[in-house]
Amino acid sequence: MKSRVLLLATILPFLARAATAQSHECSHSAGVDQRGDHVMGFDHEKTLHHFRLTKTGGSIEAEAKDAADAESREQIRMHFAHIAKMFSEGDFEAPMLIHETVPPGVPEMKKRRGAIRYEVKETPRGGRIVITTKDSRTLAAIHDFLRFQIHDHRTGDSGHIE
Repeated sequence: MKSRVLLLATILPFLARAATAQSHECSHSAGVDQRGDHVMGFDHEKTLHHFRLTKTGGSIEAEAKDAADAESREQIRMHFAHIAKMFSEGDFEAPMLIHETVPPGVPEMKKRRGAIRYEVKETPRGGRIVITTKDSRTLAAIHDFLRFQIHDHRTGDSGHIE
């Protein structure tokens, strides 16, 4: 009996911390989704987000799940045109609002913004921002930023360089 009480006394605080951490993670994820819908201007439930890493940078992609969803497609394209312009000017306010933190890589991307090119491309269901650089330190910052996005948006993308 004494050993069971001791075991419970040892395990219960651990379980409580784990439950609190899980609750915080769920709350954070819900907040990212809600703030993202507001800041990006399109519904995360109607769209798919992807972040890809390449040898020269990477890409941010969003597409409407339904090919007939012209509204989401246009909202994505408008948002991406706006974001590419902001990022090229060193303005990363949108991801900071969505994630409630400064994403990794952002300070370096702001500092070295002249070494980064942002190109918006339309896709059949939305759009893509292609991010490129020739500078190795800037490349590492871009990859850090994209890996953070993969994690915080829970996209399931690999985070490996394609």
